[in-house]
Amino acid sequence: MGHEFELTDVAEVDATPEQVWEAIATGPGIDSWFMGRNEVEGGTGGVIRGAFGGYEPEYRIREWDPLEKLVYGSDPAPDGRKIAYEFLIEGRTGGSSVVRCVTSGFLPGDDWEDEFEAMTTGGALFFRTLVEYVTHFAGRTAVPVTAFGPPVGDWLTAWAQLGTALGLSSRPAVGDRVSLGGVVYAANDQTVGIRTADAMLRFMKGFHGPMVASHHLFTPGADAEAEEKSWTDWLNRVFG
Repeated sequence: MGHEFELTDVAEVDATPEQVWEAIATGPGIDSWFMGRNEVEGGTGGVIRGAFGGYEPEYRIREWDPLEKLVYGSDPAPDGRKIAYEFLIEGRTGGSSVVRCVTSGFLPGDDWEDEFEAMTTGGALFFRTLVEYVTHFAGRTAVPVTAFGPPVGDWLTAWAQLGTALGLSSRPAVGDRVSLGGVVYAANDQTVGIRTADAMLRFMKGFHGPMVASHHLFTPGADAEAEEKSWTDWLNRVFG
């Protein structure tokens, strides 16, 4: 059966169109808010490549209008699966911008609901992280860190365990101050995002069972391999 979808996110940010474009249209920019590592061959007909764990998507750039519009997406798979992203930037007086992101595509099969829920909650976290990045870290480049914890059997308990590990009395909620020295900037059924002075730390319900850490570290000289090991150990201690 499958499901065709279109999701829209909009925000006004305290960042210039140049800063927003740098965030969405360069590899280091995307590394600093999306997921995993990314490469961009710019221009219409160019390619955006990602790498997150064993997932390595490739998207063709369909429209490239610097400071105003970027559209890219995957080619349809044999089963019809596809996804596309459209970013629109509108500059405002005083140096702010309005950013609109439209995510559209098709999910095949009769069991598309779970994947759609994961994509929707994850997409909300990614867009909110983009807003946080251009607002608080524009001009800085992050080291992306991805770590996987053990399989989770009870997610209500897991989110409570995360809250305890962060010095909270319950599941993290937007506005909570955590023991890591930051504030929760995003939280929904499947994700939590925390902003500190030098990082954005994100925890996500992995589609196949584990708690996933997908962080962005702005500390100069951060070592991705060492950080991934450290966070894997942390996840195993909290959820093992």
